Amino acid sequence: MAGYSVSPASPASPTSLAQPRKPGFSFGRLLLRIFLIVQALAVVYPILWNVLASFKTNEEVMESPWSLPTSLQWDNYSRAFKAARIGDYMFNSAFVVILSIAILLLAAMPTAYVLGRMRFRGRAFLTNFYMAGLFIGSVYIIVPLFILMNQMHMLDSRFWLSAVYATGTLPFAVYLMTGFMKAIPHDFEEAAMIDGCGYFGTLFKVILPMTRPAIITLFVFSFFDFWNEYVLAMTLITDDAKKTVPIGLSNLMQIQQFATDWGSLFAALVIVLIPTVIVYGLLQKKLTEGMMMGGVKG
Repeated sequence: MAGYSVSPASPASPTSLAQPRKPGFSFGRLLLRIFLIVQALAVVYPILWNVLASFKTNEEVMESPWSLPTSLQWDNYSRAFKAARIGDYMFNSAFVVILSIAILLLAAMPTAYVLGRMRFRGRAFLTNFYMAGLFIGSVYIIVPLFILMNQMHMLDSRFWLSAVYATGTLPFAVYLMTGFMKAIPHDFEEAAMIDGCGYFGTLFKVILPMTRPAIITLFVFSFFDFWNEYVLAMTLITDDAKKTVPIGLSNLMQIQQFATDWGSLFAALVIVLIPTVIVYGLLQKKLTEGMMMGGVKG
């Protein structure tokens, strides 16, 4: 009977190793892409239509709203600044937003530092007290707030409107900043105190630079919230010279319905949209990084 010789197993060649599978066709992935494309078009198309309408005449807006403008009507933007006074409204909003964010950061950063880095009796109660503010909307307290501010002669003041904005956003700011500060190792804080830094020096020289993503995230969210806020501004500001952008646009829409100057109205909407686009475009990457870091650390 003939014998059989068994050759030793040859080592597997690199080509014989299992290659990573390329993602093939997936019906679920296709549906997700279609959904995202439709959602993007639903968001972008009204903005593009608004921009095109801002360069049209009133006749073009009414007769052919879906067509391109025959000629660019730059006068719509000049009328938006002069006749509609959109520049005054934007100045008031910019003043209120900047002051509100400044007050918010000055109040939230030390509070989050104390709640996130220190251990003391009553810390849990204070933390839960701030967190409870997340569930209280401004609409629920607007009547007693109006009565209180009226009695204290605080109405028609851009400063006190900024203070109300900052106070209402303080629970969210403390919640966001506390989560970031808790994740910072205590070694940095101890090294700073050994070098002679006190609590405030440690906060401003060590802790805050390491929580920059959280500060940028808070800035962007607060900017959008304050810039577009309508209810509180409508209730607490009655002087037309101190009204913010949402109130000015609302009044402008009511006026333009009878004046039929749709071109300046759409131009005003585009002008108001520009600051939000600029802020988001400049800070979009930092905002995404801050939200991702907050999700991992939280």
